[in-house]
Amino acid sequence: MIKNNYRIADRVVCIDSLYDEVHDYCKDYLTDEEAEYTVSTSMSDIDSERRRSADEDRFEGHPVQEYSDSYLEELAVYRRIAEKMPDFDTVLFHGSVVAVDGEGYLFTAKSGTGKSTHTRLWREYFGSRAVMVNDDKPLLRINRNGVTAFGTPYNGKHRLGANISVPLKAICILTRAAENSIVSISPGEAYPMLIQQIYRPSDMAKMQKTLALADMLAEQTALYRLGCNMDISAAVTAYEGMR
Repeated sequence: MIKNNYRIADRVVCIDSLYDEVHDYCKDYLTDEEAEYTVSTSMSDIDSERRRSADEDRFEGHPVQEYSDSYLEELAVYRRIAEKMPDFDTVLFHGSVVAVDGEGYLFTAKSGTGKSTHTRLWREYFGSRAVMVNDDKPLLRINRNGVTAFGTPYNGKHRLGANISVPLKAICILTRAAENSIVSISPGEAYPMLIQQIYRPSDMAKMQKTLALADMLAEQTALYRLGCNMDISAAVTAYEGMR
């Protein structure tokens, strides 16, 4: 087993893993601070992730992919972290967060809609003003003072993200459309997508805490729906609409 400590979303976790690759994946978050909790994985966790990945492939109508044990362990580690995070008023959210001038904008949608493509347009349009926080599964800390989006090592297949945190200004549900348009939506309109995209822990007490955090997220974050055509003008429409 290999152990190292990492600061992720302002919390220090000791990761105790079977494979070196897990630690290489997290190297930008390495710290010598004392751990607040420990995540350990075993072959049973890896086998569980393999079954889960195969089930997802079948559900989506894709051929079942073969993944290495080390890659599956990376998934298992982040799942363990996500299970713990509600204790710290923090949830894992499936989406792409880009920051402009130090403020974060989170784009979420069903898989394949184009979240990563849209945030790439933001980086093209805003240049150095735009920074990718996390392109896949950021952590969101939610409390009465607001919402903070954190970069994590688990930032998508293109590894787009940074070890930074930013205040979250808005959440935008992305849809495809021939013409670009953006509208403000109510918490009730956004809530089904928010619940779908938040990681839901297996522990009942943590699940109840996650639902309470989702309510708070919907109540105190500006919410939008964007219809976009994936032209760079979509970035302008989205930014101007949310600013």
